[in-house]
Amino acid sequence: MRQINLWQKNSKENISFESLKDSVVSDLAIIGGGYTGCSAALTAAENGLSVTLIDKKIGFGGSGRNVGLVNSGLWLPPKKVEHILGKNAGIKLNKSLSSAPDLVFKLIDKYKIDCNANRSGTLHCAHSHKGLDDIQNRYQQLTERGAELELLDREEAEKRIGSSKFYGALLNKRAGTINPLSYCRGLAKAAQSKGANIFESSLAKKIDYKNKLWTIRTESGSIQSKMLLLATNAYQQTIKGVDSSKYTPVYYFQAATKPLSSHVLDGILPNNEGCWDTATVMSSFRLDSDNRFIIGGIGNLGSNISKIHSNWATRKAQTLFPSLNNISFDYFWGGQIAMTDDHIPKIYRIGHNAYSIFGYSGRGIGPGTYFGKSIVETFLNDNEDSLPIKPTSNNNERLGKLKGSLIEFGAKLNHLI
Repeated sequence: MRQINLWQKNSKENISFESLKDSVVSDLAIIGGGYTGCSAALTAAENGLSVTLIDKKIGFGGSGRNVGLVNSGLWLPPKKVEHILGKNAGIKLNKSLSSAPDLVFKLIDKYKIDCNANRSGTLHCAHSHKGLDDIQNRYQQLTERGAELELLDREEAEKRIGSSKFYGALLNKRAGTINPLSYCRGLAKAAQSKGANIFESSLAKKIDYKNKLWTIRTESGSIQSKMLLLATNAYQQTIKGVDSSKYTPVYYFQAATKPLSSHVLDGILPNNEGCWDTATVMSSFRLDSDNRFIIGGIGNLGSNISKIHSNWATRKAQTLFPSLNNISFDYFWGGQIAMTDDHIPKIYRIGHNAYSIFGYSGRGIGPGTYFGKSIVETFLNDNEDSLPIKPTSNNNERLGKLKGSLIEFGAKLNHLI
């Protein structure tokens, strides 16, 4: 069975763009049509910059294969971020990304992006006593920093989730769920409506910098620009003239049922929150707007759908929710995450007025949208203080492929049990 992406099948933002076949001149060139690139293109166009964005296809990478949870912050607890970056830098990043869901849903409303947006909240579910300690710790740290959260005990979590398998949950009512591909396409459409030039089937092959201008060459065209953003995250192909981003590639897959009856779904996520758990080999689950049950986990499905991972999805769904005992999955799809060693995104300084942004470590919707907006503010103001995190000129993470292979091996062992 081949992979079928539910988000692609059900996207209501169906758009396409021509390939780049000429030489164009823009203030800003963007390589990558995910959340970061499309957010940057929209912000640039809104502020009067001429912008050209190229990619294989809008939302082709992780942005079109995402779980669709619009959360604030990073995976890390805020104290951990402050410890890694230093107190002041950590506070700045935490504060910046705490508002990311507001930015996402504001753009959805402003541009009427048809992405099944549902701001009913998300639940971080404690899968064990240790997981309960984790969410209690996060609750304390986050509320001390102004977050509005609810810490649910085991009984409250069971009512909210519809499963007795969790020891508690952390509810963020300001978060929510979307069709992630539709959101990405909607950003691109909004950027185009403001004057951005967007091209698909157009991959960057070579980048040069000469006479204060960047030149990006594709198979059949070129872009000259004063400013450059590389926003390919885990899907960067080799581009002559720039170093490839260094990260650990981690695969995440999802499986979705056909629309289920209210009888089958009785009691399961009655408020439609999106969920993920505290396990080291993490899993997620949610409903879509058509009452499909969607479950996800770490793992590479491969071209022929890994039986280890697909069988786990069925067992896991039935363990959490016994009423799903006889369900089958109609959709399987997966994508690649760019994981950094410290789980903090990177802004890599390529050269003058040129940056690469990557490494969202599995949380791309809010941070990607925010980083895309902030990098354009930096271009406009010629001041890196606009950025949520200080750029680096070092791109030196090591052994990424080996670490990714070890994570995949661990996921397969976990999913065999």
